Amino acid sequence: MLENKSIGLVLSGGGVRGMAHIGLIKAMREHHLEAKVVAGTSVGALVGALYANDNSVEEMLTFFKETPLFQYSFFAIKKPGFIDTERYFDIFKEFFPENSFKSLERPLFVVATDLLKGNEKVFYDGELIKPLLASAALPPVFSPVEIDNVLYADGGIMNNFPKEYVDHLTDFIIGSNVSITAPLEKKDLRNSFQLTARVTSLMIHASNNEKLHQCDLFIEPKELDSIGVLDKKGIENAFNIGYEHGSRALEQLL
Repeated sequence: MLENKSIGLVLSGGGVRGMAHIGLIKAMREHHLEAKVVAGTSVGALVGALYANDNSVEEMLTFFKETPLFQYSFFAIKKPGFIDTERYFDIFKEFFPENSFKSLERPLFVVATDLLKGNEKVFYDGELIKPLLASAALPPVFSPVEIDNVLYADGGIMNNFPKEYVDHLTDFIIGSNVSITAPLEKKDLRNSFQLTARVTSLMIHASNNEKLHQCDLFIEPKELDSIGVLDKKGIENAFNIGYEHGSRALEQLL
């Protein structure tokens, strides 16, 4: 069914749950499928960059396992946010030593949010690492990233599922959404933080749900809801869930 078709891969944001993207990529490779073009937001941009860089599944998992989320020396000083996002630059440089979109094996579109103008920005050429850091800079945990005198933050604020950037370049689109909005109980909305998180999740879901269902094949594993967005203990679990859902979806398709 997919012979002679060019595949576009779209990866959503969603923190640690994004390890499910890597599980899907493993399933794709086992079925001898490779994407021609990749688009991603936040953790989806990071996984997409590693995939576009032709890293193995094991190397992708190592990147996330060894990159610290909270490190005392990374705490922000005189910057908005608890963690100074740009302190991760050297860690990223180990995986992307040439620091350029041009060095990747396939085209990559990375979405970030321009905090000054209030719109989305897509990066696809030039310097690679800062756009990746910006796309994943979730407020208020991570500080915005400055690029050309503009402050950028998490791309999921404006566009958590950037399918439109691969639409005109491919004829078969595979999507992976890890921003799950499972039903809650009243007891789960007892404070302002929980309420804010829920409202943000619903807004993101509403703006991206239609695009997700326009994909030719997609996974949206509901089991990911039990994994915390910043809980590194959930890396293997999220990966396995993505692999299982990806394998099942591809087997049904092929």
